[in-house]
Amino acid sequence: MLSYRHAFHAGNHADVLKHFLLVQSIRHLCQKDAPFWVIDSHAGAGLYALDAGYATQLAEHADGIARLWSRDDLPVPLAEYVDLVRALNPDGQLRAYPGSPWIAFQLLRPQDRLRLFELHSSDSPVLHHNFRAAGKRVTISESDGYAGLKALLPPPPRRAVILIDPSYEDKEDYRQVLQALDDGLKRFATGSFALWYPQLQSLKSRQLPEKLKVQMESSAKNWLHVSLTVHTPGADGFGMHGSGMFLVNPPWTLHDTLLEVMPYLVRVLGQDGGACYSLEQGKA
Repeated sequence: MLSYRHAFHAGNHADVLKHFLLVQSIRHLCQKDAPFWVIDSHAGAGLYALDAGYATQLAEHADGIARLWSRDDLPVPLAEYVDLVRALNPDGQLRAYPGSPWIAFQLLRPQDRLRLFELHSSDSPVLHHNFRAAGKRVTISESDGYAGLKALLPPPPRRAVILIDPSYEDKEDYRQVLQALDDGLKRFATGSFALWYPQLQSLKSRQLPEKLKVQMESSAKNWLHVSLTVHTPGADGFGMHGSGMFLVNPPWTLHDTLLEVMPYLVRVLGQDGGACYSLEQGKA
């Protein structure tokens, strides 16, 4: 849905989970010298101001990255992500937040590449502007990310992290992410796929994790599913009370890393007694 602007939600608890896991996935590929790509299906604007514009209207970062900003007890894997945010705010004041494209770009080596898709007519020009000095290492397409994945996979280096993270304001996204993952694995069976989803009270949202697990059973892939709930679902049935990530071909160390990090995130980002996490994995 082209009315969605991620700037309203930049740096919230869902971004913390998503971007922490993105960092872990990219770091894993960096362990080998061979080049890789990072592909982002719904890139957004790439960078967001937290002290001006859209982000100030909801200030969702106050219950997300801001709760981690000044802590000195961060688990080492989580600190790697927070340090990337701090690098964007060198004066120590949390004024800007990096989106998935910017975080990925900071971790790339000279031989790696970033491929971004953003269809929104307002965000796409901003994304281009934010990466104007990146050169040929970054390619941006103002086009549909689902179709873009079909065209790109498999990538030439045969190594990639593929992030699929639509807004889900368009109800068709629930069907399209399942199809995109299925198509992607058929084209690129060894790719590292990371699919984000919101925890909402809608039936489609609640059913998505189970549908993903059923899909993995038929494709016989290694997968990991983690979710972070930050508060009890609202009595009115509206609002996002958490989010989840479904990873296919995840780093083999990630499960143990999450056993360390997720209880910490529940404690620090939790807003009431309903805060919790879930973690499960399947192996081919």
